[in-house]
Amino acid sequence: MNRIVRRLHRLALGLCIAGAASLAAAQGAAPTYNVGATATGVPFTFLDVKTNSIQGMMVDTVTAVGKAGGFGVNVQQTVFSALIPSLTARKIDIVSAAMLKTPARQEVVDFSDPVYSYGEGLIVKADDTRAYVSLDELKGEVVGAQVGTVFLDMLNKKGIFKEVRSYDSVADMTRDLSLGRIKAGLGDQPIMAYQIRQNTFPGVKLVDSYKPVNVGDVCLVVRKGDAETLARINKAIAAIKADGTLAKIVQKWGI
Repeated sequence: MNRIVRRLHRLALGLCIAGAASLAAAQGAAPTYNVGATATGVPFTFLDVKTNSIQGMMVDTVTAVGKAGGFGVNVQQTVFSALIPSLTARKIDIVSAAMLKTPARQEVVDFSDPVYSYGEGLIVKADDTRAYVSLDELKGEVVGAQVGTVFLDMLNKKGIFKEVRSYDSVADMTRDLSLGRIKAGLGDQPIMAYQIRQNTFPGVKLVDSYKPVNVGDVCLVVRKGDAETLARINKAIAAIKADGTLAKIVQKWGI
């Protein structure tokens, strides 16, 4: 008799657990999104070799958005030029990087409300004393920019340069610049300014007199038509703007 009672007790307990699991599933457990970020976009996203994890302003931002929005984030290292292809191929669910919102990108992905805004920066060799104001002053020169950025498109569309070289990273571009292989480079102004302040890019400098013409918004990015995720993200962005969390993150990273 006692054996039968114990079996009935275990059966009842199992049914209770199964029922609770079914209820949780019906109510919808908090999702976890795979987030793509680059390892070379200091201070927005970069690989911290001490922890072997992606860190930076946009990592802190998407983490804060997840907390405010009630979902988890799994940040994965992805090359910048592969971010959108990885998103459309469903390898990742969100892009959180220094990716400017552009009409061309809007045709294939959806952007959240802005979390930060900036324009392009011009870098030259440290001993170049010319006070460049526009790209027109570099006509006939060899210039460069990172693959997959709007800045590479800008240089190619300008059509006034002897050659436009593309690079996998800003570090590769600045190396060629310091060696005199290119006359100037174009890239994300806050990324280059931060790394030059950290003495990461020796032999080059940011041109203070240059006037950016492609000022844009940095947003979180989702697959085209993913209205549910986009609405969840925008609601969370509004929350972290309102309570000062986003402002503290920007201040933390000195941008």
